[in-house]
Amino acid sequence: MTDAQIGLAVATPIIIGFAILLYRMGVLQRGGTISAVLASVAIATVLFVSQ
Repeated sequence: MTDAQIGLAVATPIIIGFAILLYRMGVLQRGGTISAVLASVAIATVLFVSQ
């Protein structure tokens, strides 16, 4: 694994965790949380495969 792939593997769960935390705090609505999680997973997948 390259450094970029390791960074993606570390950053993506952190982003998902923040989205869930913000949802529980009432800052994000359910649709916003789902779209943030799906977008971060999709971006990480594309970048991880293209590296």
